[in-house]
Formats: sequence, structure tokens, C-alpha cells
Amino acid sequence: MPKAVQITAYGGVDQLTIIDVPKPVPAAGEVVVRVVAAGTNPGEISIREGHLKDRWPKAFPFGQGTDFAGVVDAVGAGVTEFAPGDAVLGWSEDRSSQAEYVLSSPTRLIAKPPSLDWYRAGSLHVAGSTALAAVRAVALTPGDVVAVSGAAGGVGSITVQLARRTGARVIGIASNDNAAFLQSVGVEHVAYGDGLADRLRVVAPDGIDAFIDLFGSGYLDLALELGITPDRIDTIIDFATAAKIGAKTDGSGAANTREALLTLANLIGWGEIVMPIAAIYPFAQLKDAYTELARRKSRGKIVLAIDPPLAEPLHPPR
Repeated sequence: MPKAVQITAYGGVDQLTIIDVPKPVPAAGEVVVRVVAAGTNPGEISIREGHLKDRWPKAFPFGQGTDFAGVVDAVGAGVTEFAPGDAVLGWSEDRSSQAEYVLSSPTRLIAKPPSLDWYRAGSLHVAGSTALAAVRAVALTPGDVVAVSGAAGGVGSITVQLARRTGARVIGIASNDNAAFLQSVGVEHVAYGDGLADRLRVVAPDGIDAFIDLFGSGYLDLALELGITPDRIDTIIDFATAAKIGAKTDGSGAANTREALLTLANLIGWGEIVMPIAAIYPFAQLKDAYTELARRKSRGKIVLAIDPPLAEPLHPPR
């Protein structure tokens, strides 16, 4: 029988189990995709641990995963845009992409560009749509200065490049290990940690116009300290502080369209934006993948290889 992730209680990685499930059968207007690769995202950790149960309540048991890429296995009556054998990528609205087969609506799928590899395709939707929404939220124009926390992570590495494409000057807050990468995509690196506000004032003596927070842990307070107005601050994680100060919380839901996904897929497929892959884990090593993700030290995406499986984790060049 096909396998899929199932969570039966809130908690740590021990709650992640891979179980046998019936193969989905498409109803009218539905598509079944055999998954080749699926992405992992920090938000899934927060959901599994119960931190977002008020914002996104779930009934147990439930699955996990939003991003996926694969090959169409079967289509239901009335589906004309896709056919068995088509290479596609897309997203699941019911958190079920970390599985050998996923049921989807055609409205959440696009054809996979031939120039885009499976692993970037399978982990693109959440990171890409979140990055796009965050950049749009702070309304960058040529000549603006924007600071981005978590600038080298799965979302951050795309965000800083989309911000650069607006003509803004981008300051990426990240560890020193990521300085060379950020500089390679035209982003000025500033190390996080004690004294960050002073370092930012040194590199931007005329001030910072906008702030994109992809990490939490006090960055919204820092943005206010730097004199940035709340309407030009966006966070994808610190919802409580955002509500208190009036900052924006635009994330993947604000750019959750096929058109946005196709734009991002082509930008990455043709090399106009670099999408780093930190590691590719076999599906069976799901817990190891999320343990690594929880460290919040990865440059780029951590991806699950569903089919074909890998025997050991693959750490490709970044």
C-alpha cells in the first residue's frame, strides 16, 4: 500500500509516523499525483507542536506537507488540463503532500518547466509564495533600503533576491557562514546577534525603509527601534507582536496562486533566481529531516525524496 505521514497528537518529531494508506482515487474534477519530491517547512513544526492550533485548528489524525512535485497518476471526470504521465508541481490545501500519492485540484497544479529539477519543484510553493507576499507587503521601490532577517533560509534566500529585483538595496541578516552566498546574489550581509542595531545603522546611516522578518525572536521590536513604520514591516512568524504594533503578516496565503507559482518556477528554472538546496532526505528519514530543519541553520530548502527514494541524505553543492 502507498505510504503517507500521519500525526495523531501534538508534539515533537516522535509524533511523525509513516503509515500505509489506501491509494487515493480521483473524484470528478480531481487529480492524483505520484509524488517525486516534497518540501519541508518550519511552519509545519509549529503546527505539529500545537503552537498554531488557534490559528489553524486541525482534527486528529492529520497529514503533513504542502509542497510537492510529481507525475500525474490518474484524473477524474472533467479534468482536461492534465493527463496521466504529465510532470507537475503544486500544493496541498489539506497538508497531505508528504506521501507517495497526493490528491489535488487542477487549480493547485502547474506543469513543471523542463528546466526546473524535481527537488526545487517539490519544495517551491510555500517558500516562493511566502517570499513573494512578504516583498509585496512592504511595497519596495527603487532606492529603498530593506532589511531581511533569516535571509539565507528556505524563504529568506528567495526573498532577498525578489527584493533585489524591485531595485531596492537589500541588507540580509544571517550568520557569517552565509555572507558569501548573500554577497553572490547582490545582498549586503550583516551578522545577527548582540549589537545588531548598531551594525545596521553603520551600513545604512540614512535609515532603513522596510523590514521583512522571517525569523521572529524580537526582530519586530528591532524594526521599530530603527524607526521603520509598522505599515512597512512584515513578519511571517511573530503574529502576536505584529497585532500589537500594527505590522503586516502577509505570508504564503497572500500569494497563493498558480500564476505566482509559474512565475517563480520559471525564474528559478532559468537561473534568474538561485534556490539553494541544503539537503535531500529519503522519505524514511523524515524525522531526521525535521530535526535538521528545527536547528534553523540550513541555507535553503530541506527536501524529502519520495520516489525514487534515496538510501542516505544527499547534501548537494549550495
